[in-house]
Amino acid sequence: MTRIAGGASLLALGALTATPAAADSLRDALVSAYQTNPTLQAARAQQRAVDEDVVIAKAQGLPQVDVNSNYVENIIISPNAFAAPQRVLRTGPLLTVPIYNGGAIKNATKAAKERVSAGEADLRATESAVFSQTVAAYMDVLRTEALVGLATNQIEVLKVDLEAARDRFQIGDLTITDVAQSDSRLALAEADLRAAFSDLIGARETYIRLVGRAPTNLEAPPPLPGLPENAAAAVEIALKYNPDLIAARERADAAGFDTKAAAAGRRPTLGLTTGVDYTNYFNTLGGPFADQLFQEETTSNMALQLRIPLFQGGAISARYRQAGARESAALEQMIATERDVIAQTRSAYAAWQASNAVIESSKQAVAAAELSLEGVRAENSIGNRTVIEVLNAEQELLQARAQLVTARRNAYVAGFTLLAAMGRAEARDLNLDTGGPLYDPHEHYDKVHHDLWDFGRKPKPAPVSTRTVDIPAPDATITPEEGSN
Repeated sequence: MTRIAGGASLLALGALTATPAAADSLRDALVSAYQTNPTLQAARAQQRAVDEDVVIAKAQGLPQVDVNSNYVENIIISPNAFAAPQRVLRTGPLLTVPIYNGGAIKNATKAAKERVSAGEADLRATESAVFSQTVAAYMDVLRTEALVGLATNQIEVLKVDLEAARDRFQIGDLTITDVAQSDSRLALAEADLRAAFSDLIGARETYIRLVGRAPTNLEAPPPLPGLPENAAAAVEIALKYNPDLIAARERADAAGFDTKAAAAGRRPTLGLTTGVDYTNYFNTLGGPFADQLFQEETTSNMALQLRIPLFQGGAISARYRQAGARESAALEQMIATERDVIAQTRSAYAAWQASNAVIESSKQAVAAAELSLEGVRAENSIGNRTVIEVLNAEQELLQARAQLVTARRNAYVAGFTLLAAMGRAEARDLNLDTGGPLYDPHEHYDKVHHDLWDFGRKPKPAPVSTRTVDIPAPDATITPEEGSN
């Protein structure tokens, strides 16, 4: 039994309703990545190029019309060719109609269509990967902001500890060793804060690279819907909907049609050509007898051409064997992809479960560390605990809180990674509101695969994704809200 609610989605939940301009939600980040990420835009353009392979393959089986023209000016004419024309113009249309090609064109067209389907699955995989990276970047920003907040708070606590230690040293209640211990912990905390600053800047840069804009007061993400109850249910869904596996299956089918197309090389081909030729000698044909000859003429012809391959030096068989080997490779690759999908899905499920368990353990650790610190401080005030024990208790609480922050990040990312492995982490699954219809790669295919016009014009390509060069370099500044995430 799998909890996959029809129509339920990450971004359909109330937690991701419209937000003020001063804050960003996960919905905002995913919409921006969907519309402006260059990796995704490049994949869409590449898929449009793959669509054209169907048109190119089909064109080989359609009639072709050409106009051939030839003008010849004879500079030096042999004395023996007294009737040869001095100049000749020949022009006329030629129609070529392929009648039978042994099934090569039919199977090549089918292979191209299968590769279009594979490309559409690849595009789904790219979209899912970009979203997974965006979710990870979003959660990394939240995590590093929280860690900076914890490190900043720890420094303030240690400053108070150091000041208190110095005061007690002045009255002889503590030794210089106690002061040095407090001073050392403060210096280490300040170093940790510098490292946290660097991590935060790196996380924000990654966010900018993927989303196309700087993060602003990121909101906590909503719960992930549609997660399976067990690994077996996750694998069952992944085997049906994982885009990488779908693409591998389509490519195996395409390779099968390639093999059939290669086998057509052993079969006869039949074609028809017909044309009209207009010839003009410009009154130069026949020399002195030009007046007695026609200086213009129009002719027409029709021909059937039958080609029967008898011996090609083994090339036909080699192409057939080559195509068969590639089909075998595609079938093996399909099994390899299936193995990868199963392993990735199970691993993602295990990581998600483990991260959830770490969250619960970390919550208990935080509660215990808070109680422990409270007790140690109270006992220190009456001389039953040393300064180093207080410092250790404070450090343990910091570590427990940091572990909880990291566990929450890891659980969310692992959950989304699991959805991606199941083929459930794309815009259509997340119900993204992009302000218009979602990108449908099949619309371009439907538009072009019956296009027979050779002189269509397309606007000059221009980038759709946004540049980030004008976005100011991020710093490690956080607001109180960001530090409390």
